[in-house]
Amino acid sequence: MVRNYCKFPNKFTLAVIICEIIILVFFGVFVRYDWEVGMPKPLNKNYTEVHAKETAEEHVEHYYSLFQDIHIMMFIGFGFLMTFLKRYGFSSVGMNFFIAAFVLQWQTIIHGWIDTFEYYETLIESDFAAAAVLISFGAVLGKVSPIQLLIMAAMEIVFYEGNIKIVIGYIGATDIGDSMTVHTFGAYFGLMVAWVLYKKEVHDAEEKEGSVYQSDIFAMIGTIFLWICWPSFNSGTAVDEGRVRAIVNTYYSLTASVITTFAISSLVDKKNRFNMVHVQNSTLAGGVAIGSVADMIIQPWAAILTGMVAGVVSVLGYKFLTPYLSTRLKLHDTCGVHNLHGMPGVISGLGSILAAGISYPYLYENGLTKIFGDEAMDTSLNYRAGMQAACLGVTLGIAMFGGLMTGAVLKIPIFDHPIGEQIFDDEDYWIIPVDESHHRPAVDGEEMGPTFSKI
Repeated sequence: MVRNYCKFPNKFTLAVIICEIIILVFFGVFVRYDWEVGMPKPLNKNYTEVHAKETAEEHVEHYYSLFQDIHIMMFIGFGFLMTFLKRYGFSSVGMNFFIAAFVLQWQTIIHGWIDTFEYYETLIESDFAAAAVLISFGAVLGKVSPIQLLIMAAMEIVFYEGNIKIVIGYIGATDIGDSMTVHTFGAYFGLMVAWVLYKKEVHDAEEKEGSVYQSDIFAMIGTIFLWICWPSFNSGTAVDEGRVRAIVNTYYSLTASVITTFAISSLVDKKNRFNMVHVQNSTLAGGVAIGSVADMIIQPWAAILTGMVAGVVSVLGYKFLTPYLSTRLKLHDTCGVHNLHGMPGVISGLGSILAAGISYPYLYENGLTKIFGDEAMDTSLNYRAGMQAACLGVTLGIAMFGGLMTGAVLKIPIFDHPIGEQIFDDEDYWIIPVDESHHRPAVDGEEMGPTFSKI
């Protein structure tokens, strides 16, 4: 197998420095604190300094605990969930850390430009954007270089924010748990990138694509953190009684997906054993599937049914669909994001169409406008259902188009696509704790040195 040693560092370092300088300049020119937390109060508003202080404090109290939970999901949940690859753990959690931090800055700029410099209320939205990129990362995990990942993140945020502007800003759809705009978008964007970048070499590296006992335990840390914090993700931007419904519905849907995952995982195994891949991922599918309807008035039984359906679909996807996509369609999905985020996200979108179609005003009373917008009382059930259908369709279209375009850019040779033994392997990208008894051959005149022990 071929190793392409040391091509990326200088390019990667240069690209990162340039990106960060650009972001610094853009922040200096375009980003300011709102007047309530650090700017002189506007002359045309009759607010007192005391009122401004109370408003800022209330804003923090309202959002910060939820923001912490969602932040944990991005940096611990997603990061550790991807550590199942036995030789790619450093890149899984490390590049997750790096890319999430980059997106938090870059999305602030892009959001302001696309949303016509409108004030940005909460950093939670930046974490949602990071989630979309990290989901896409899962589809190409182990198969892209650091510089490719940086470029993918930068490009994806542009498409992501454009989609948000269209489906939420113009169409007027609702997606409180972001199952369509984050999970569905991130999954199908990443899948299209993976399809464009597909190389037969990925099958030659199948031995390294697997896990070991310890790596699967580390991945379960990510699962548990995601599972615990998911109600905050789905309720982060909900208001009033809608937030209560979002928390409760997510809670029950997640529990149902856990129970169903264990049952179906045992069923599809010839020896009736549990599969840790299913437990790490499909147990979370209920959180995705309930997202778009989380704050709508659906009874707890509907949330449980949603979680059950998501668990079944996800496990069957890992068992049958993922191998089919890889061998027949040349679409290799490292983390199975299609099964955890893609299909459950579509289920959520379809559920939101149904829920909007029965959103009778008498069910919501004064709460209808809080979910479907100020004009909800003047629109029909079919119109509201149509907005949800349009959101799902447009999101799928933009995600796939954006993924194809991004994949085409990443194929440019200058971006150092991993080859040979670099696939699913940390060795060329990280300083690995060494076993002094193991050495790799010198390459291009470099001195022989220790490397890590192969498992």
